[in-house]
Amino acid sequence: MAWLRARKSRWCLPTWAALALAACLAVPASLGRLGGTALELPGSSSARAAALVARGMPQLGTEQLVLAFNSPSLHSDEEPYRDAVAATARAVAATPGVGRVLTVPDVPQLDPHHAYLLFGARGDAAARQRLLPVWRTAADRAAGTASDGRVTVALTGATPLLAALRDADLRDLRYVEALTVPAALLLLVVGLGSVGSALVPVLAAGLGVLVSAASLIALTLLIPVDSMALTVATTVGFGLGLDYTLLLLLHYRRHREQGLAPCAAGDHAAATAGRAVLWCAAAVGVTSAALLTVPLGIVRTMGLAAGISTVVATAVATTALPAALPRLDRWLAWGRVRRERPRHGRWERWADRLMRRPWPYLLGAVAVLALAAVPAGQLRPGLRVDRTAIARTAAGAGFTRLERDGLADVTVFALPHPAGADPVDTTALVDALRADPRISTVGALDNGRDLTVVTVADRLPVDSPASRRLVRGMRSLAPRTLPPGQPVFTGGPAATLADFLGAVRALLWQVGALALAGSLLVMLVAFRSLLVPLKALVMNALSTAAAFGLLAWVTRHTADTVNLGVPLLALTIVFGLSLDYEIFLVHRITDHYRADGDCRRAVASGLGETARPITLAAATMAVVFAGLMATHRQDFRQAGFLVATAVLLDVTLIRLVVVPTLMRLLGHRNWWLPRPLHRLFPPLTTATGLPPQRPAPPVPTAATSSIHTQGDPA
Repeated sequence: MAWLRARKSRWCLPTWAALALAACLAVPASLGRLGGTALELPGSSSARAAALVARGMPQLGTEQLVLAFNSPSLHSDEEPYRDAVAATARAVAATPGVGRVLTVPDVPQLDPHHAYLLFGARGDAAARQRLLPVWRTAADRAAGTASDGRVTVALTGATPLLAALRDADLRDLRYVEALTVPAALLLLVVGLGSVGSALVPVLAAGLGVLVSAASLIALTLLIPVDSMALTVATTVGFGLGLDYTLLLLLHYRRHREQGLAPCAAGDHAAATAGRAVLWCAAAVGVTSAALLTVPLGIVRTMGLAAGISTVVATAVATTALPAALPRLDRWLAWGRVRRERPRHGRWERWADRLMRRPWPYLLGAVAVLALAAVPAGQLRPGLRVDRTAIARTAAGAGFTRLERDGLADVTVFALPHPAGADPVDTTALVDALRADPRISTVGALDNGRDLTVVTVADRLPVDSPASRRLVRGMRSLAPRTLPPGQPVFTGGPAATLADFLGAVRALLWQVGALALAGSLLVMLVAFRSLLVPLKALVMNALSTAAAFGLLAWVTRHTADTVNLGVPLLALTIVFGLSLDYEIFLVHRITDHYRADGDCRRAVASGLGETARPITLAAATMAVVFAGLMATHRQDFRQAGFLVATAVLLDVTLIRLVVVPTLMRLLGHRNWWLPRPLHRLFPPLTTATGLPPQRPAPPVPTAATSSIHTQGDPA
């Protein structure tokens, strides 16, 4: 690990300073490139329907947007109101990227103060995002001028709603940073004992967040990146940055207390703690990479954001920090708030208590986790439009009016037919749809060449389970009422959500299996043991299930839906973060065990040395993710609660109770490795430079006799 000794490179700190400066200049200027969260599923029925409509009826565009008119003083049949609608239609039709502008038919429950226009928006998602301000400005100006300000118009649809969510995410992100950074700093000041020491992890984590955000935004030149990915990158990057730099800092301070010079202490911290950080980063990176196997853009960008944040946080901790700590040595004690206490007294007493009576503590902790996990089976993953986050936006207000007026969703049937043939006979399908009380209006049109389209407006919220049932019913109805053999593709917002939801639910098991397999492989290589990784995976699954159970109980979502992004985070990022503390603890226990072969002493010593950094790191990580609970988005609040709860459960019950007691009871069997695997993974040299040792038979002395009479297997 000589390359971790970053002090030997004089270009290390200037390079990071240059990256930070470039990120400070690039990030604010490039936030506009972020798009919304696209839910299109390539190859699905909804995606093929959209492609057919865009090709066969270009006047309907690649997406259909709605102009929602409202006036508190005028009815839609009054002349000023009609003039405003007509002027808006002409103004929007004259802007680039607009196809045909259509009047939405009246429905029985339509509010007399409301009116709607539908127009086709051309271009891909990025082009529609760029043109959105142009369309909105043209509509606002025309409606206001023609009605003397008495009629307002809101542009709504998938693209405007996603843009509103993006803007809300960026506002919430700044608010969360303003809350979590001071809270984490205060916690670190109390935990580390001085302001100078506390500033080091915060500044290092901030550097990692800056570079990660700039790297992610730079990817917008190649692939679409949404605001959710930026939120994941910022939150995960800041949390991991605090974790990794805190571990390095505590090792550095310990080496300084032992009398090493600043440069030597930096090198030793990089060689010892740096090794643990690399294994931790490998665990998080492997679990995040599982998201890249999902053929969905939003999921892949989320995994990419987590992976970039992990790499950057690791690089900062293992290169910039060892180079900076010797230069900051005299400032670490600045602003001391308390005197340094003995380092391991309290935790050594706790470790001794666990070693003497492992069974009561083990069974009690497992019982608490199992009880908390009971409600987890009642969670219902789904996808919801976050109405709270967009409630105060024009797009959100227009969307709400559409739902109240019985025009909550428009489903499109794309019916291709041979060129030159007669239009598809849709009489039976249209009659059956009109007989459904959930449906407001039905219309059919043909392009005169090779495509017939049936449009269906319904009264059900686009993200409701009832809407998905309606889509399934319409998809099963079409083959029965159309001519035999007629191809049919169903599109629209509700159909797109249904396809996306079905795909993600089917892929959850794949992502979970890959995350488990990757984690097992990383820990197998790191510890040269089979039982340690298996135990870690089981315990992580138990703590994650307990966090889901508490989410169901506290937020009372047992009868509602939990955003599908939350289980994906739990299966990958949360799982990887939990492995961090497992590696912190077991890595040190393994070093002690390889040095002297005494399992009980190794567990007690490893727990006593790592309990303080683990608890402090977990507390700061929980504060960072708990900040998401202050946002307006429901899925962010759910994810923040889940991660913060999982981290706290993991560090209090799993790492400080279950893992030490299990390792105490398993004894030397912790490091058992089958002979075929032993050939593939030869023993490692310990981080202290001591060669690995095979445990010697116990010497019959008073000390060893007292140990083995308490049940430690030889």
